[in-house]
Amino acid sequence: MAYETILVENDQGIVRITLNRPEKRNAISQAMRAELIEAVETAGRDPNAGVVVIRGAGTGFSSGYDVSSGSETGDGTAMSLPRRALETAEMARGWSRIWDAPITVIAQLHGYCLAGGTDLALNCDLVLTAEDATIGFPALRMGGTPPTSMWIYNVGPQWAKRLLITGDTFTGRLAERIGFALEAAPADMLEERVTFLARRIVAMGRDIAGINKYVINRGLELMGRTALQNIAAPFDAIANQAPEMAAFVQRAREIGLGAAFKERDAPFAEGVPLDVPERDRQ
Repeated sequence: MAYETILVENDQGIVRITLNRPEKRNAISQAMRAELIEAVETAGRDPNAGVVVIRGAGTGFSSGYDVSSGSETGDGTAMSLPRRALETAEMARGWSRIWDAPITVIAQLHGYCLAGGTDLALNCDLVLTAEDATIGFPALRMGGTPPTSMWIYNVGPQWAKRLLITGDTFTGRLAERIGFALEAAPADMLEERVTFLARRIVAMGRDIAGINKYVINRGLELMGRTALQNIAAPFDAIANQAPEMAAFVQRAREIGLGAAFKERDAPFAEGVPLDVPERDRQ
């Protein structure tokens, strides 16, 4: 099947899906999200596929959601808060289709994985990252909350609060330390480490791997994953109406988007991205 925003290849059972909008820093548009979900579910039905690897073309995994469209309805009017809450909940359910696909999905992070990129990564089964990757959700500094709310299940409540209340970014090294990622590798070895793990998963066999994924995911359901997502998604829409968001939008009109981002992040510049202390690095 031909796709416009992603590339798909099957290498002896490893289905590699590449986010292919490098000129947009792999910002996740509605079209990309739809194609990505379809490609994962197609792999889940393919008897010749044993594992999926999602990666990004160019200098990073993904800079987040593509916000260049979607704030208006089809007739050009501003989207109401109730409608935005419903659409955010629907978007979160879309990511759950990757989470629930009957095939193991690995996120391969390099460069940057920000905002919506973290939603995608955390709805994969396993995350491997480059040690020098920059990860986080700095967009929360002007409003919102992660709509899929998967952080607590990966990094625990204290790190989730530490990172989401500040919007601070962190390195791939720290991602491994706190549980966001399974493994961090030197950037030039990341592909090798991902392929090594993917080959082991293919060797297990689709049915065994699929059943074990299913059972573990049901355990997370017992821990409230879907219930929490159903709370988080509409609250993301509400939190994006915060005064800070209105002030940021106004400031972006006055000085330009790039300058507004720099101004937003200036109070947080010291000490980020958060990293493992150099003395603890191997």
